[in-house]
Amino acid sequence: MKTKYSPKTVSVSDPTLYLQRGNGIPSATNTAALLLVAVSLTACSGKGAEVEHRQAEQQDEQRHQEASQRQAEMRDAAKVEMTRVAAPMQMSSNGAVMGMSIAPMPRDYAAIPLAQNKFEQQVQNGIMVAGEIPVSTFSIDVDTGSYATLRRMLREGRLPEKGIVRVEEMLNYFAYDYPLPAKNAAPFSVTTELAPSPYNDDMMLLRIGLKGYDLPKSQLGASNLVFLLDVSGSMASTDKLPLLQTALKLLTAQLSAQDKVSIVVYAGAAGVVLDGASGNDTQTLTYALEQLSAGGSTNGGQGITQAYQLAKKHFIPNGINRVILATDGDFNVGVTDFDDLIALIEKEKDHGIGLTTLGFGLGNYNDQLMEQLADKGNGNYAYIDTLNEARKVLVDELSSTLFTIAKDVKVQVEFNPALVSEYRLIGYENRALAREDFNNDKVDAGEIGAGHTVTALYELRYVEAGNRMNDKLRYGVDAQTGKEKYSREEIAFLKLRYKLPAQTQSQLLSYPIRLDQSVKQLEQASDDFRFAAAVAGLGQLLNGSHYLHQFDYTKLSLLARSALGDDPFGYRHEFVQLIETAAAIEQSNQMPIKDTFDGSDKPFPPQDKLHGEPVRDKSNPRNERLQ
Repeated sequence: MKTKYSPKTVSVSDPTLYLQRGNGIPSATNTAALLLVAVSLTACSGKGAEVEHRQAEQQDEQRHQEASQRQAEMRDAAKVEMTRVAAPMQMSSNGAVMGMSIAPMPRDYAAIPLAQNKFEQQVQNGIMVAGEIPVSTFSIDVDTGSYATLRRMLREGRLPEKGIVRVEEMLNYFAYDYPLPAKNAAPFSVTTELAPSPYNDDMMLLRIGLKGYDLPKSQLGASNLVFLLDVSGSMASTDKLPLLQTALKLLTAQLSAQDKVSIVVYAGAAGVVLDGASGNDTQTLTYALEQLSAGGSTNGGQGITQAYQLAKKHFIPNGINRVILATDGDFNVGVTDFDDLIALIEKEKDHGIGLTTLGFGLGNYNDQLMEQLADKGNGNYAYIDTLNEARKVLVDELSSTLFTIAKDVKVQVEFNPALVSEYRLIGYENRALAREDFNNDKVDAGEIGAGHTVTALYELRYVEAGNRMNDKLRYGVDAQTGKEKYSREEIAFLKLRYKLPAQTQSQLLSYPIRLDQSVKQLEQASDDFRFAAAVAGLGQLLNGSHYLHQFDYTKLSLLARSALGDDPFGYRHEFVQLIETAAAIEQSNQMPIKDTFDGSDKPFPPQDKLHGEPVRDKSNPRNERLQ
């Protein structure tokens, strides 16, 4: 049974405060253990005697009165349990407690320029000629971090740098009403829809949707989770470590006695805070999370090594074994070769231990690294900018976040040159695969979690439409005759490969996409189709796409508003507001700013006139009365 209590923090600088609130006199063993935890946590915070004195002064009589006897008893019990569960602290070469001796946060950390954020520039996919390159191959992606970081930027009143928005992560942030897979079939269903494109006249938009089977939280099975938490100085701001602590409390509230939780923290060094605590031990988990504080530089590589060691120590066969890395991605000391880091993550992935990354904060944020680590660790990447987002990822979508139902999922589409002249894949730029990689089971690809939806969009032009972006070839098969090899009924052929989590050999799915399944008007397409088109449209506008010729923010807003559909959590309505914000910022950025003020003899800024003072007419210098 889980117990909830008010998360008020009591200073650990004076451990006698805990003793005064308990009943009776604690044993010498418990007192020594308590003092050890207090001393270790005080060292972790890096505070000196002056700070301790200031904290003690803040423990006024009002706070003592507010704290109930029950809260005090629960905290005493948590501290005793911590001494039993917490692993012995490792000592560094200079005798300091590793992970618990953290330097104070630099005072100027909050002043880091936003330019220090690291986002990878995406080279947008070009228009392919179906007669020359009829096959398109890519890996699926279920990350959502790019959309959440975009949302934060827009809320702060600035547009993202062109080219850094990953459109596929915007698409896959939202849920779509795809059908669930049939029983005893593939672990996901496949849906296709075809309608006129909103971006360009005389073009079509093809939507491919995947939906994984749902799994209630009660059927997830046992979980072995290791929280790898960045407590370096860059994590001190309120949108980082404090938000992280609250987010993980939401996650641990979903766990039960069959689950195991370990916590590793890293800054200048790394240390183990919890070693295999029970998932229903709310007191211990909450206490351990609340006592974390930020300071020092970032040695992420050492922390990851320790996290995987604990994951192997508590490994659950046929269960969920996952490291959850929570950081701003600021790996600034201790790791010089990220190839070694990636190699470690890939090796442990093959041993059944996945990696999920949760990003926090901006200013020195490394979005590129967070995405790469999750990709290599058979996990997913999410950015936590608000408590609502933490609830979405770690509570509402917990099954999708933790439980993998299919791995190495690849998509390949062959377009029929007799009917399709050109096509382009929207997004998935860094997920592209070579044509031969589709049948190569040694080539890594993306994973799908329980209940996940995956969406991909192709914009294409029929042969009969004309207005090609590319000139026709002089030589080759005549597309008008079609010869005997081309179908006049199928515009494309869709193939997918996937592996079940415990398998090494992939399985093949294939579906024809027929010409007669398209609708003639965009308004006839489903709400999900039109909303997905709107999401991808915003991503392309922000990235400065060269391929939107009849599309702007006005059309985008109308399209999104017409496709809100069933929106129980309000995510689609929130998206519409982001469109309006982006449009307003874009408009304001285009307004010219004068370097000088041309006001002849007028003062700038204008001076207010006193009430009752006559206004002089410059055309009437003598101020003569006008007849």
